[in-house]
Amino acid sequence: MAQTPTTFEVDGTAICTKRMNAGINVQQLADQIGITANYLRKLERGTRKHLTPGPYTRLRAALDATEDELLAPHSDPPERK
Repeated sequence: MAQTPTTFEVDGTAICTKRMNAGINVQQLADQIGITANYLRKLERGTRKHLTPGPYTRLRAALDATEDELLAPHSDPPERK
């Protein structure tokens, strides 16, 4: 059985774009997902990258977004030769 991650690494640029397209300001979205506006700004700027499962789930719902839209892209580790 798969475990829920303890944190989700998010793509701040994607969050900002989705938020602005939805016409929601930073404070409104922060209030909806249960984090401070300051932390949301840090996520959008990329100085913070992680959300716990509760706020992450609420963020997806508030922005009507999929995981593919909000999670940070992961590059595969380089292969060893």
